[in-house]
Amino acid sequence: MAATAPIEQLMQHIAAEYDNLSRQLKVIAQYIEKHRASLMLERISDIATACDVQPSAIVRFAQRFGYTGFSEMQDVFRQAYTDQAGATPDYQQRIRKLISTRDSALSAGDLTREFVGASRAGLDDLAAGLDDAQLEAAVNLLLKADNIYVIGVRRSFPIASYIAYALEHTDKRVHLISGLGGMHREQMRSVRERDVAIAISFSPYGKETQQCIKAAQDKGAKVLVITDSKLAPLARAADALLTVTEGSAFAFRSLTSTICLCQALFIALAYKLELDIEEIHTPGEHDD
Repeated sequence: MAATAPIEQLMQHIAAEYDNLSRQLKVIAQYIEKHRASLMLERISDIATACDVQPSAIVRFAQRFGYTGFSEMQDVFRQAYTDQAGATPDYQQRIRKLISTRDSALSAGDLTREFVGASRAGLDDLAAGLDDAQLEAAVNLLLKADNIYVIGVRRSFPIASYIAYALEHTDKRVHLISGLGGMHREQMRSVRERDVAIAISFSPYGKETQQCIKAAQDKGAKVLVITDSKLAPLARAADALLTVTEGSAFAFRSLTSTICLCQALFIALAYKLELDIEEIHTPGEHDD
């Protein structure tokens, strides 16, 4: 955690200044947020090409945040990740190397191992970048909530369903906003000041989720956001913010890290509520 602290401080600084950045600098900020693990290896010309800006814009970005230039900013990422990469075997690279040496088509086992490797890399990133203060803030929001509203659309909906399922094992009143019949906003009508809305939203960020959170904020409710970037649309409006970046393979993003984070969030809440989390079902009933 200590090794990545300078990076987290930089990303918090970027998030705080994001609304005041020019369009070009916002694009660079988004790129850095998404590629922080590989930034130490990238050339300024490659980043400029990916962002469709001139290299001088990358330099201006670094100077905007207190560095003499791109190289000095890059050193922050290099220092944080070099030791981490040396200490932790890159399972994903090993699997990809194994697959690249095969002459035959990929088997189901090869595909599965590639995806497992991507998921494992995502879990490593989650552990390394976990913000303890924000996690505590999230637990305390749920602890004090009268009602909890959970919103997630499309690929985020399974996560929202899981959180709602887990929270139903507490004495909290939990509402899963399913949007059945396109009624997302209507299902948010009963939200009140002492309630909490949980929003799960990943790029490209569902408009329905943003509309629901605006409705919650208009009523004075608190907001817990689970997303993939401190620069995400809902991040700056959050009372507590948990970020998670999933591993991906074959252009398919895993849900492993997000599920893990949500399970840990529930267990931390159950601990504070003094629930017996080993006996959360009625004896004799089926337990899935």
